Amino acid sequence: MDEQTRLELEAAAFRRLLQHLDERKDVQNIDLMNLAGFCRNCLSRWYEEAAAGMGIEMDRDTAREAVYGMPYSEWKAKYQTEASDAQKAAFEKSNPHG
Repeated sequence: MDEQTRLELEAAAFRRLLQHLDERKDVQNIDLMNLAGFCRNCLSRWYEEAAAGMGIEMDRDTAREAVYGMPYSEWKAKYQTEASDAQKAAFEKSNPHG
């Protein structure tokens, strides 16, 4: 497989991941962290870091909007719920260095 095709496939897979996360707003970031060790905020940080690696200036809010599909504050207000005690305990257990 040539490099351009590989890049296009990776980009398509990333877009599909973002679409899937957008369709599953019921899945909270803490759930993702507890099960997979990453969340939407991690993806936005990686996106921002990738931009910086290419010499593209991007702030955290712009990167988060690319991942969340809206300003982060808006997503939080509409979709983020308070973490349960069980979620918090699982997070502490799986992420002791937070």
